[in-house]
Amino acid sequence: MTTELMMVIAQENLGAHIEKEQEEEALKTCINPLQVWITSASAPACYNLIPILTSGEVFGMHTEISITLFDNKQAEEHLKSLVVETQDLASPVLRSVSICTKVEEAFRQAHVIVVLDDSTDKEVFTLEDCLRSRVPLCRLYGYLIEKNAHESVRVIVGGRTFVNLKTVLLMRYAPRIAHNIIAVALGVEGEAKAILARKLKTAPSYIKDVIIWGNISGNNYVDLRKTRVYRYESAIWGPLHYSRPVLNLIFDSEWVKREFVAILKNLTSTGRQFGGILAAHSIATTLKYWYHGSPPGEIVSLGILSEGQFGIPKGIVFSMPVKFENGTWVVLTDLKDVEISEQMMTRMTSDLIQEKLVALGDKIHFQPYQSGHKDLVPDEEKNLVMSDAADFPNEIPQTTFEKPQSLEFLNDFEGKTVES
Repeated sequence: MTTELMMVIAQENLGAHIEKEQEEEALKTCINPLQVWITSASAPACYNLIPILTSGEVFGMHTEISITLFDNKQAEEHLKSLVVETQDLASPVLRSVSICTKVEEAFRQAHVIVVLDDSTDKEVFTLEDCLRSRVPLCRLYGYLIEKNAHESVRVIVGGRTFVNLKTVLLMRYAPRIAHNIIAVALGVEGEAKAILARKLKTAPSYIKDVIIWGNISGNNYVDLRKTRVYRYESAIWGPLHYSRPVLNLIFDSEWVKREFVAILKNLTSTGRQFGGILAAHSIATTLKYWYHGSPPGEIVSLGILSEGQFGIPKGIVFSMPVKFENGTWVVLTDLKDVEISEQMMTRMTSDLIQEKLVALGDKIHFQPYQSGHKDLVPDEEKNLVMSDAADFPNEIPQTTFEKPQSLEFLNDFEGKTVES
């Protein structure tokens, strides 16, 4: 073969290659990427969430995503810097990243909406004011989701304050997609696993099936009755799938009743150690399970709207055991030996019901549940660890962003959408 002929063939091959690449690019423009919106995008959790979303681990390496960072006008410069950093990742699954500070355009054709803790710029001094301040923003988000988002949108609520309340308010103001709104409980679950792992001198990932009941950021119970540990180094050793009940390995029952309770109470009632990394990982893992299913046989805690399962009153968002499969979740109502007494259930649900009533103005004052038999715990519930927010002033953020109730007064969100 002559050199001239080889050059002709090479030119033809190059032309065919370029044409193929152009066809692939044209095809990509015809395929809509998954539209992911993140609210309060200036929050630390967003900074930690973006690398996980763009890694392909959550939605899959064959699913392209477009991320929109939504926040108020004051955060625009910070969001622009975040856009540049995100582009620098050069992720193969990231089609585009943009910012939005214009309310009317929020959640346009969104497939996934991640609701983070809202910004703060106004001080409040009572729990009641703090609860009521959540309503205007949730009402606004609900209206915008109903108006602009894709009909199959999935909304996931994370953060460390009033998670259940914000979730139920979004359901109220976005009733069309209420069945696709969930609250993340894996952060509390992860904290409990880490505490147990330090006690057992093992890895937190080896501990499975910790159940979080109730108010994710308030009165909740950490149920260890189903909790097991894998790959535990002891006299008894088995294959990778072999596990042992955690409570059979913690011989100091007083540690479970006192120290474990004290640590969890501090973490879950104040949220002081629930930082951006844990929040981001919990949200990303929950999304991954939602799209691809949770590990077979594993119990996952999730905040969802109660339909009366386990004797929980209907109409409140309550963390309970589920599994993810086929793009949705299934409540594990067939679990055995997870019954909860009426007294404990009342304590968990009372605050959730009151939060909703106070927030909506149907009740003036919040009154924490008080039991005349606080120290009496049924024998079958000795292994449920209460992590309550009894010191409610600690749950009130130092400043709380109180949103106005109509679009025309939302000055913090005025401006134009900035894309890149």
